[in-house]
Amino acid sequence: MFLLDMILLRVVFTRYCIFDIDLLVVYYHLCCIIFLMTTNARIDHLERLLEVVRGLTTAPDLDSFLQTIIAEASEMTDSELASILEYDEEAEELRFLSMPWFDRDALRPMGVPLDGSVAGLVFRKKQPLVIQDAKADIRHFKTVDRVTKHSTYSLAAVPLIVRGEVVGVLEALNKRDDEHYTEEDITILETLGALAAQAMKNVALNRKVKAAGIELNELERLKTDFIAITSHELRTPLGLILGHATFLRELVGEEYVAQLDAIVKNASRLKEIVENLSSVDNVQTGAARVRNHRVSVAKIAEDVVLTFQDDAKSRNITLTSEASGPDHPIDADGVKINIALSNLVKNALQFTDSGGAVTIKAEEDSGYMKVSVTDTGIGIPARDLSKLFDRFFQVEEHLTRKHGGMGLGLSVAKSMIELHGGRIWVESEEGKGTTFTFLLPIGSSEEQEESTSPFVVQ
Repeated sequence: MFLLDMILLRVVFTRYCIFDIDLLVVYYHLCCIIFLMTTNARIDHLERLLEVVRGLTTAPDLDSFLQTIIAEASEMTDSELASILEYDEEAEELRFLSMPWFDRDALRPMGVPLDGSVAGLVFRKKQPLVIQDAKADIRHFKTVDRVTKHSTYSLAAVPLIVRGEVVGVLEALNKRDDEHYTEEDITILETLGALAAQAMKNVALNRKVKAAGIELNELERLKTDFIAITSHELRTPLGLILGHATFLRELVGEEYVAQLDAIVKNASRLKEIVENLSSVDNVQTGAARVRNHRVSVAKIAEDVVLTFQDDAKSRNITLTSEASGPDHPIDADGVKINIALSNLVKNALQFTDSGGAVTIKAEEDSGYMKVSVTDTGIGIPARDLSKLFDRFFQVEEHLTRKHGGMGLGLSVAKSMIELHGGRIWVESEEGKGTTFTFLLPIGSSEEQEESTSPFVVQ
């Protein structure tokens, strides 16, 4: 019969994923005590423990579960009452977390010091403590008796430990019929306390997760607001700078051309950043609209190569475009596909050393247009691949970056592709290069609009 009891306990603890080492030690001692019990007492303890363990997953909230704990602690140790205290890190004292309903108003606001109380001593020493004559023991915090108007004659207290961390104390008061608390009582309290500690720790972790989620949402909102405000406020003054600088360049003498070229070059770079910010903002707010036409991906690739050819030559990088098989026009927004491909090529050029190569390849693949941008650059660490398309993400540390940019280009490219119902991914090996690939459906159910885009197939 005892063997069956032990198997049942093991099943209970395994069923509810209770593997904490402290609780397993308690489980061992509990087994030893149950072995010495009569059959009826053994069954009663097992049934009570089963109900408490089940409450870990079925209780509606922590308070309900802890009320079950203190009720069982009172019953199973034959005590008048029991209570649970938790440690308050800010106040550096213990506070009552669960207690009988008739003491709640009196005990809720009360703090129990770590020095000068049995609960504090148990918390600090991480060891159970039994006091058989509380009235004569100076360690008993008698303020609680005065506030609740109870008399404490004896008490047993155990620390609430989970994964080696003490989170509180479970106390049982006044064993009935003037009996003394026994080792069996302590083991029962330790078992119930371990379950209470696990529940308290779970709730604390859930609170931290929720708080982190709220903080992340707020950071995301601030980031979104920054993108919207920045793209809006910079567009007008930047346009004026570019316009006037271009106008002045035609009027001034040769001695000032280099300075004006520098202004135009850097203003154009800022304009590109603003356009990326604006693209991200449009996607986030739902303002981005796909204007589908029959467009040639091969023509888009050729146009991107022409756009970046001078930049590639200045870096001594070979930039080419390859088309495999016949051209397959697709229903897409040519401008947005051009933006996506341009950002991928620009990224490839930035991270490819002199003498390297960047290749655009377009081919039909099972009803999709598959486009890849392959470089022979420095490659991307495996740990960064999953974050590569996140806004503002930089592979390099901010203070040691050499390649510039705000970390928006790949995020924009991903958004442009996904607006078309496509998907994009990356494959890379450090020191050997990187390949960005995206798929676009060849057919589309979207209505087409009139366009004068150079990518449109007439």
